[in-house]
Amino acid sequence: MFAAGRLSSVFRRRTQDAPEAPPEVVAKPGGKGRPTPKRKEAEKRRRQPITAPANRKEAYKRLRDKQSTDRAKAREGMAKGDEKYLLKRDKGAVRRMARNYVDSRRTVGSYLMYLLLALVVLNFLPIPAVRLAMLFAPPVLLLVVFVEGLLLARGVNKLAAERHPDDDRKGLGLYAAMRAMQIRRLRVPAPQVQIGDTSWKDKA
Repeated sequence: MFAAGRLSSVFRRRTQDAPEAPPEVVAKPGGKGRPTPKRKEAEKRRRQPITAPANRKEAYKRLRDKQSTDRAKAREGMAKGDEKYLLKRDKGAVRRMARNYVDSRRTVGSYLMYLLLALVVLNFLPIPAVRLAMLFAPPVLLLVVFVEGLLLARGVNKLAAERHPDDDRKGLGLYAAMRAMQIRRLRVPAPQVQIGDTSWKDKA
C-alpha cells in the first residue's frame, strides 16, 4: 500500500518532468507545410553583400567603370532625343520641331563637306577650264548654302509661331540653319524622321 502523500509525490514528479509537446504546424490546403518567413528575413536573403574596394586602385577602377557606363547611357539617350540627356540648346518641343523640320528635308548644306572635298580634288586636274571653274565654284556653293539656311530659318520660325506661339523662339532659325549644314548621320540628336516624312507635323 502506498501512502497517499508518496503516491501524490510520484505523479507530481512525472508531470513536471514530462517535456512539453512541440506546437503543431497546421498546413493550409495547398500550402508548404512550414511557417512563412518574415518579410524582413526574405529581403535580407535577397540582398547581395556590398564589398568595399580593397585598395585605392580598385576604387578608382570602379569609379572609371561607373563613369564609362554613365557616359554611354547619356550618349544613347542624347542620340534618341531623350529630354533627360539633351543639352540645354536642344531641349523643348520647339527645338524638337525644328530638328524634324530640317531632318525631313534633303539639304545642300549636309553635302557641303563632300562637295568642297571634290572641288579640291578637281583643282589638281591639269585642265585650264576646270581650274577656272574652281575659282567660282566655292563662292557659288557657299551662297547656295547660305540662301538655303535663310529659307529654312524663315520656314521653321513661321511654323513655330503657328504651333508654339507662347514658347521662346530666340535663335531658332540659326539653330535650324546650322543643323542643315551638318552631315545627316553625324547630327546630334540623331534624326527621328525620314527624308520626305511629314507625319511629324501632326504632333508638332
